[in-house]
Amino acid sequence: MFWGEYSHHLDTKGRLIVPARFRPKLDSGAILTRGLDCNLVIFPQEAWQNLTHQINELPITQPKARALRRLLFSGAVELAVDRQGRILIPGYLRRYAKLNSQALLVGMETFIEIWEPMKWNNTLDSVANVLEDSNDLLSLTL
Repeated sequence: MFWGEYSHHLDTKGRLIVPARFRPKLDSGAILTRGLDCNLVIFPQEAWQNLTHQINELPITQPKARALRRLLFSGAVELAVDRQGRILIPGYLRRYAKLNSQALLVGMETFIEIWEPMKWNNTLDSVANVLEDSNDLLSLTL
């Protein structure tokens, strides 16, 4: 399970420290790719396989399905966590997410999002509005 927010610096080579509590869940392999909100996403191998299966079931005749395939698959790279607990984020992915010296790693239960800090804060600020306008969510009982 990936939970919480962690702020880390990117070094000059584009390496980012993965929080120690996240690393064991990435040992069997992980994929880094573009996210839907100009962020990046790390999928453990099992979650990536589930996602790719679902996307491959979508008909390529649908423009939105093709766009989703292009976004996720063209940017995907296999991750390796080095001995210092770092991952290398390729330049094209850093540019896509507008990552410079700071990044936030945010746990999303089954995957991890990587955000430019100001973009994350703006996204959080808009969460209430998005949820207020969403009548199609399942009713959650706490």
